[in-house]
Amino acid sequence: MKKDQLLSRLPSAAVFTRRRVLLAGGAAAVGAAGTAGVLSLGPGAEPAAPAPAAGPPARRAVKPSAYRLQPLTGYGPPRTAPARTVVRHEPFLRMSGRGRSMVLTFDDGPDPRYTPDILDTLAEYDVRAMFFVCGEMAADHQDLLSRMADEGHAVGNHTWSHPLLTRLSRGRIRSEMERTCDVIEEAYGDRPQWFRAPYGAWNRAAFQLGAELGMEPLGWTVDTLDWTAPGTRTIVGRVEHGAAPGVVVLSHDAGGDRTQSVRALRDYLPHLLDSGYHITVPRRLHA
Repeated sequence: MKKDQLLSRLPSAAVFTRRRVLLAGGAAAVGAAGTAGVLSLGPGAEPAAPAPAAGPPARRAVKPSAYRLQPLTGYGPPRTAPARTVVRHEPFLRMSGRGRSMVLTFDDGPDPRYTPDILDTLAEYDVRAMFFVCGEMAADHQDLLSRMADEGHAVGNHTWSHPLLTRLSRGRIRSEMERTCDVIEEAYGDRPQWFRAPYGAWNRAAFQLGAELGMEPLGWTVDTLDWTAPGTRTIVGRVEHGAAPGVVVLSHDAGGDRTQSVRALRDYLPHLLDSGYHITVPRRLHA
């Protein structure tokens, strides 16, 4: 089924990671562009209605995540129960934060054809971004999730196979989310704290199950529509015209030819930084 056909049927309805702390010779400071004005879910952040559809579904063979033995926990102090995640009724589309801070997000990956180039550009400008990964892609390219962790990027859950959640049973939705959490934890070093519904199609079960798995729903403010391949300059213009404090930008690093997305990032990222924006990753207040 084509993207536009799926869209027409949609209902109207930090980070502790596997990256090692550098102890010898003093910890290397995270760049100012990546840390200034970290965004959080605060009183000023208001959920809004579901956003337009995101990219096309990933089309790869589904593989079960590897079974892992759990360590013994008979020693040491008892663990405290994690804070219970509030069940939202709408995703967050804009983040509260300090100063001129924005979040760049990339969906559907990781893809070895495009994700490394995006990571290279972010590293060049010492910027942190957020990647909403599909479990079947992450399972095949765990090295890219490890790199994201090492370089300070946030990784969110974008389901296992990028289905339309509104057509799935509750059990299927849980499986899509839970399997992706497992592979992210294996490759990234921590379970995701954020999830995003494919196509921006949220329903009650998705919100409830996401909360049960300890995740908050995050949508977007500015949709680059890069999956339609509108041209590099068009993508750049949409980001620069939509730039504002608290904005969450949606782009893609997989699911099709993302050459334009890679080129656009190289263009608009330095312009945003020169305009005084801090590109950062969201942080939950209770996390």
